[in-house]
Amino acid sequence: MVQPYIADYRTSFFDHLQARLARERVDLEVLHGPAPAHQAVGKDAASCACATQVPTRLLHAPGGRSLLWRRVQHRAACADLVVLEQALQNLEAYPLLLRQPRRRTAKGAPTVAFWGHGRTYTKPPRRLEEALKGALTRRGSWFFAYTDGGAAHVASRGFPRDRITVVRNSVDTTQLVAARARAVRPGTAEFTETAQLRKRYGLAEGRTALFLGVLDAPKRIPFLLDCADRIAAELPGFRLLVAGDGADRHLVDAAASRPGSPVIAIGHTSGPSAAPLGAVSDIMLMPGRVGLCAVDSFALRTPVVTTSWPWHAPEFEYLADGRNALVTPDDPAAYAGAVTALLHDRARLQALRTACQDDASAYTSQGMAARFCDGLLQAME
Repeated sequence: MVQPYIADYRTSFFDHLQARLARERVDLEVLHGPAPAHQAVGKDAASCACATQVPTRLLHAPGGRSLLWRRVQHRAACADLVVLEQALQNLEAYPLLLRQPRRRTAKGAPTVAFWGHGRTYTKPPRRLEEALKGALTRRGSWFFAYTDGGAAHVASRGFPRDRITVVRNSVDTTQLVAARARAVRPGTAEFTETAQLRKRYGLAEGRTALFLGVLDAPKRIPFLLDCADRIAAELPGFRLLVAGDGADRHLVDAAASRPGSPVIAIGHTSGPSAAPLGAVSDIMLMPGRVGLCAVDSFALRTPVVTTSWPWHAPEFEYLADGRNALVTPDDPAAYAGAVTALLHDRARLQALRTACQDDASAYTSQGMAARFCDGLLQAME
């Protein structure tokens, strides 16, 4: 498998996948480059036992485009199957696709599959790029789609549906769910930390929200901070815990430093360490891009309140407005009003939180690894 880099949230998935494939006598090697600068600032780069960093060159194409060349050919030649990211800028894909045999008989010519969103979610699609991406994808022997929506899109563009695996993109929520349970159980370290958080920041039940994620432009941090002030004006005692780091960290720090601000800057938080934050929070605010925070919200029982902004990531499909989340019009006043009304409505809030708890088991890195493993074995047949 070839990846741009190894993100911290991916390590559990790769570990589970490697273990499952080993039981089937299949070796897994994940080849990757260094974390891009805009990702490294979020402090989420990591590694795992099956990962190997390879030399990577960044090339600048006309029009401000960036192209990447990862030196994977030698290792890929020894593989039965190579899974590539579904992206036009990855130059190593093209020679591998050209050498791909019609039948897997030629030594040094692996079968090629793709793993990706399936369609362009997070920005306006360009017709030419979409046509090229579709043509590239159809050259693959198998497709691993993040979600059902991406799978449907790939199939609608001519890729055989019986050669598509929906993996339900996720993170390792098992430890997070367990830590969240301990955070409300007296006598545990997590319970003590939860109590300390409430005392330190003056947090009140029905008055606390959480932001968990990278602080960057797609998360619309100015919108978030504006709405925090609006909500606090209508709901005395409201607090917004902002757990994350990134390019817009300075905006959060500036807001948190204002006297009387409802914003509390927590800093980078990931994995089970987020459990006490979830235990003290009623909801998760994410007016910008919803991605894997949807899975975190289920594990933490903090339903996401987001907007109808059109550039959410594929995992937005996991949310059901009014059942496990709330989707408001893309307007600060409407968003703040909906949050305030929800925090006032204890019965409605509890129903959303119960649905989050029910849905948590459907999105795990173990389940994702199991589905991916099944697809890989089928693709190699």
